[in-house]
Amino acid sequence: MRYLLVALMLLAACKEEVVQDTTALPLTEEAVGHYCQMNLLEHEGPKAQAHLGGLPGAPLFFSQVRDVVAYTRMPEQSHDILAVWVNDMSATGATWDAPGASNWITAEDAFYVVGGRALGGMGAPELVPFSKRDDAVKFAAVNGGDVMQLSQIPDSAVLAPVALDGDTTDDDFDNRLRALSRNSEG
Repeated sequence: MRYLLVALMLLAACKEEVVQDTTALPLTEEAVGHYCQMNLLEHEGPKAQAHLGGLPGAPLFFSQVRDVVAYTRMPEQSHDILAVWVNDMSATGATWDAPGASNWITAEDAFYVVGGRALGGMGAPELVPFSKRDDAVKFAAVNGGDVMQLSQIPDSAVLAPVALDGDTTDDDFDNRLRALSRNSEG
């Protein structure tokens, strides 16, 4: 019994903790949006990626920064979120049409323009990330919105329903839910 205990202690001492690499990966032709499953390079606006525990080398990519923030706030996620990266719109050469393939900053370090007129790759209002606060302020002056850090972004900016161009629904989300409830009751 004593030898078994010593052997277990030695095995435990020899166990190396392997740290998962969460370095941002460049956008390539193979990168598709987690929700839409569309090629990210075909859409304008900044993109994002989330690295999940237990899934090394295979981050989830997002067509819009708004989508990754929503993803991080949903309680039903099955894996720990280890790192989130967003395109740095302050980077040299970053444009709305081509935000960059490898100009990533951590989501926590970015300054976001929230609530402006900019629409992301899937047509929803976008959270536009910058590494430089002054660049975010300039963008907001032209496009509207407020400059915030990640922890300041309200859930309503990422989790609320969005009416997209061409949406012919003349009721808002709550009215449609009420109508569905009335139909199921009677």
